[in-house]
Amino acid sequence: MTLIDTNVLLDLVTDDPNWADWSVAQLEAASLNGPLLINDVVYAELAVRYARSEDLDAFLDAAGLEMAPIPRTALFLAGKVFTQYRRSGGHRTGVLPDFFIGAHAAVGSLPLLTRDVGRYQTYFPTLKVTTPNS
Repeated sequence: MTLIDTNVLLDLVTDDPNWADWSVAQLEAASLNGPLLINDVVYAELAVRYARSEDLDAFLDAAGLEMAPIPRTALFLAGKVFTQYRRSGGHRTGVLPDFFIGAHAAVGSLPLLTRDVGRYQTYFPTLKVTTPNS
């Protein structure tokens, strides 16, 4: 199983000229290791690109993505890591979704496919992350 970050899926949805090919190849490779998972946060972030939930659900089905709820222990960890981030001088309020995603992967011992390595490696050092630089 692999948890997929929103940015990888947005590469497909937007047919990003710089990243779509990389993201497709990584999704195909990850699918060989088991189900491709997203959580509620990723679903919500993807929803901004769709007019109807049925259209988003059709994309998820076509991409072979499965929903996985965020465990309560991961929600707690996300809050604690966000607190650590803020205490270390972090100011952006929009980073909390990354902490939900990272904590979900960390608690579930799931590899994470993402293009955004910095925060994940800093706040979840044991997390196995697949990025363009790995």
